[in-house]
Amino acid sequence: MNWIRHFQLFLFDFDGLLVNTEHLHYQAYVNMMAARGHILDWSFAQFCELAHLNSTALRDALYAAFADLDPNWGILYGEKKQAYLNLLLSGKVELMPGVELLLKELATAGIRRCVVTNSSLEQTRLISSQLPILHTIPRWITREDYEKPKPDPEGYLRAIALCAQQGDRIIGFEDSIRGLQALQQTSALSVLICSSQHPLLELATQGTFLHFESFEVIPENLF
Repeated sequence: MNWIRHFQLFLFDFDGLLVNTEHLHYQAYVNMMAARGHILDWSFAQFCELAHLNSTALRDALYAAFADLDPNWGILYGEKKQAYLNLLLSGKVELMPGVELLLKELATAGIRRCVVTNSSLEQTRLISSQLPILHTIPRWITREDYEKPKPDPEGYLRAIALCAQQGDRIIGFEDSIRGLQALQQTSALSVLICSSQHPLLELATQGTFLHFESFEVIPENLF
């Protein structure tokens, strides 16, 4: 994996990129709605399309589909967060393909790396307790550390300010379009890791970026 040595700083999203938690977020919404007496019959693909589109698409779709929902989104989202934590406590989280090897190689090479995630510190710590390889990442920017969510670049710009040195080549990885848009507003080489059948991939038409289906298929001679 010599390609990693072309860069001095790696930036990573978390959910859906390093860890396979998207299905747990989906189930958390299903469980939250069920507790309120509603059946959320969206497919997982429908959920991902909304969740990855922008920061309000999923919320807006829920209110459009269920007119009698509590108008206070903070209450609903708090219930979803608790449902998600309950699922995490069940120990069902696993790494995405190729992540363990990549993180081991980065640690061995001593290359700086940082996570920038919309997840809370509590959630990332709980997941990391189940997947010890994540402890090799020394710097974490969680939702408490910035105000504006992706596609705003605030979180990534904070990570670069904290971790980068003058002249560094920086590479960043995302699995969503709004995350990719955030990366593209920084000095990092932007890489999208997702299936070629991703429902929103056709929207990723602006700016320069690379696309791979997983970390496992990044070619050795790319850089």
